[in-house]
Amino acid sequence: MSVETTQKSKRRTSALPQMQVARVTLPEEIYRRLKTMILDGGLVPGELVTIQGLAGAFGVSAMPVREALQRLTAEGALRVISGRSVGIPELESDRLADLTKVRVEIESLAASWATPRIGKDEIAKLAGLVETMTKAVEAGDTSTYVRGNHDFHFTIYAASGSATLLSVIEGLWLQVSPYFHLLHGVRGAGNYDNANHEHKLILKAIRAGDAKACAAHLRGDIESATAGLLKLLG
Repeated sequence: MSVETTQKSKRRTSALPQMQVARVTLPEEIYRRLKTMILDGGLVPGELVTIQGLAGAFGVSAMPVREALQRLTAEGALRVISGRSVGIPELESDRLADLTKVRVEIESLAASWATPRIGKDEIAKLAGLVETMTKAVEAGDTSTYVRGNHDFHFTIYAASGSATLLSVIEGLWLQVSPYFHLLHGVRGAGNYDNANHEHKLILKAIRAGDAKACAAHLRGDIESATAGLLKLLG
């Protein structure tokens, strides 16, 4: 019997130590962070970011940043302004109208599904966000309001129990939510005070378990914001 045969007969499964492996690649992680930055108002219309600037902020090379930006530009969330810088695309009235038509259907559906599923903790969170947005309106704090608005809506949508719906809604918001920064100065429909009134009605409907009313008020919130943006677009 050879030495190799003897060794094979004595082999056993090695006891490997516990090892942590990243679940996402670097471009995926950067993509997610940039997407969150766009959704919660961290990047507003008129601002530009460069590949090198983002690479420096994340402490990575330019390659994973470039890959993440390519995905976001393909999704319509960003636009290449020059070879090395990107920004929020300009919003045209036709595109806004199209986005709104889809949003009112998809987001009101998610709200309907969420109403009977949403729990006490989420309701308490929604109430806190309404209060946060109320104070932000009084203080003229645009960034806090926009983040609160995002968290309010997505707390509801996440409660729908549909990852598919949530993904579709995120894609829609990536294209329109940066412009919510501009609504603070709009008079009447679409301004922050008007929108937060709709939020209170949405919350009231959720507490009452009235899915139909929740969907109707959410639809009103979306349509009111669109009316405000259309004023700005002239």
